[in-house]
Amino acid sequence: MNLACAECPVRDSAACAVLNEQERDALASLGRTRKLKRGELLFAAGDEDTACATLVSGALKVVAYDIDGNEQILALVHPAGFIGEMFTPFAKHDVVALTESQLCTFAKKDMERAVLDHPALAVALFRRSQEDLHSARSMLELTARASAEARLAALIHDFAHAASTSPCHLAAAFDLPLTRGEMANMLGLTIETVSRKLGELEDLGAIRRNGKRGIELVDPALLQSLSGKDLG
Repeated sequence: MNLACAECPVRDSAACAVLNEQERDALASLGRTRKLKRGELLFAAGDEDTACATLVSGALKVVAYDIDGNEQILALVHPAGFIGEMFTPFAKHDVVALTESQLCTFAKKDMERAVLDHPALAVALFRRSQEDLHSARSMLELTARASAEARLAALIHDFAHAASTSPCHLAAAFDLPLTRGEMANMLGLTIETVSRKLGELEDLGAIRRNGKRGIELVDPALLQSLSGKDLG
């Protein structure tokens, strides 16, 4: 395994994990590492030849804009997530770094060839796209039906899951990748409501806030219960 893959923190959870060492090395030889600063654009709406990328570290947001120029966050991309449309260009969506981020990027034509050459990779990407679709639907249902408390608890729960190095446990502590305003945008709430509900989650003993962005999970089970997420 080449050095870049050997040291990659998402090598066991990204879609390329289904490839053997030789296949992964061949794929890695076609890619390049890209680093983004917070607020830097990865893809712009309407790009005709977008690349494909696996997020190695950091966080991204997928956004659209209404006719007045107001931003709407449609989805988040966490480490090991795959971003990029291999067969059609982005029509209306920008992809922007929420934090300092590192990605492994590939030209669209190279990823299309890799998918044809390695059926297991195609299946892995298909399953990941299904998971992303499920997450998007869950968020839509959450913002449409759940209370403000449940929406925020679910979002924090998802951040803790994304920050964890274990598929079975939530991260005990992490930094929020979104500002209060971005969380309000995504959840259909006001900034004031987000701030108030964060305080209430802390008062209930589910979380503890550390500084401006830090979150510590005091009672993960309580947070999960408040979120309304499946406990099974």
